[in-house]
Amino acid sequence: MTAPKGPTLTVVSNSKGDAATSAPRVLQPNGWPMPKGYANGMTADGRIVVTGGVIGWDAEEKLKPDFTSQVRQALQNIADILAEGDAKPEHLVRLTWYVVDMEEYLDNLKALGQAYRDIFGAHYPAMALVQVVRLVELAARVEIEATAVVPR
Repeated sequence: MTAPKGPTLTVVSNSKGDAATSAPRVLQPNGWPMPKGYANGMTADGRIVVTGGVIGWDAEEKLKPDFTSQVRQALQNIADILAEGDAKPEHLVRLTWYVVDMEEYLDNLKALGQAYRDIFGAHYPAMALVQVVRLVELAARVEIEATAVVPR
């Protein structure tokens, strides 16, 4: 019998002490200014939990009436999805926000920040914010994708 050719997979077990090293960690280059409300980069080692685009509707698929309420509900929906995957907000490594009106986002920063902290606490992963022409659900004002990494 010949040995297989090509790459092989090696599984390395983590001891309890390795959990801290695999927890999500902020990447902040020396000399760069500290970002406010997000991280420049994140690193983590573990099990990935990914959401689709999450909008601000409730369990009956009814959208909240205004932008800030939709954001709060979308963030809560993400927290609920994370919990379903045995993840927590502190495991988030990336959020991508899609908004239909950038001015609406900028005009509501204080309320958005409060909603974010109420649901996710003071954990700020890498984030991107993109203005789009529209979302699939026409009355939706925001859609957010999330990626979390649960330490091994």
